[in-house]
Amino acid sequence: MAYTYLRYAQEGYVGTLTLSAPESLNALNSQLIGELKHFLSHLDTDSLRVLILTGDGDRSFVAGADISEMAHMNEVEGFHFGNAGAEAFCMLEDLPVPTIAAINGFCLGGGCEIAMACDIRYASSRAKFGQPEVGLGIIPGFSGTYRLAKLIGQGMAKELIYSGRVIKADEALRIGLVNAVYEPDELMPKVQELAAQIAKNAPIAVRNAKQCINRNYDMNRADALRLENNLFAQCFATEDQKNGMAAFLKKEKAVFNGK
Repeated sequence: MAYTYLRYAQEGYVGTLTLSAPESLNALNSQLIGELKHFLSHLDTDSLRVLILTGDGDRSFVAGADISEMAHMNEVEGFHFGNAGAEAFCMLEDLPVPTIAAINGFCLGGGCEIAMACDIRYASSRAKFGQPEVGLGIIPGFSGTYRLAKLIGQGMAKELIYSGRVIKADEALRIGLVNAVYEPDELMPKVQELAAQIAKNAPIAVRNAKQCINRNYDMNRADALRLENNLFAQCFATEDQKNGMAAFLKKEKAVFNGK
């Protein structure tokens, strides 16, 4: 499928997906969301160990959902639009491989929501974050009320959502919304450096760790530890575990084949 709003490139085990609608600061419209769902459902994760997500240009990651499209929606259309976005972001969150958001500018509304669906968020010092939907007469509709509270706690999430306040990258770092902040020209090199560090590790182990963290979050302790122990044990059936531990004992660098 040829995409209008997506660009994808893969180098080695690291893929980079760019959301590209620069005329609207990469705003999320129905077509872009549909393309994202198609891309994620057809992505070959067998040859992939890390996915980087970023926005086209140096001004915006994703400025939000497309207000020019939403302005004319009725209740039924609004439901389907919000549901499509939430589904797409769950697909992103549920990818078996780690995902890193490289936030290169405005990260508002739907942009903040798609960033939160990624495992790790690195931001440019020029990035700005917020859920300003209440100023438009709506609420976050692409899972923002759920994920923001999970990431930064209910109190801070309520403050940002109720006020619609936009915050700078340093405050986003302080409250735990992003993992790190870099100068604009350092952002992608730092993201790529992290991606390379992740990609060199045993991919089955990394995927199992992601599955544990994502699924454990809503489990009680007994179920969470049972899941962790099962996935821990599964690692011992892999060649990667044998190679990794043998290399460690020999004081050599391990090479993992994902088997």
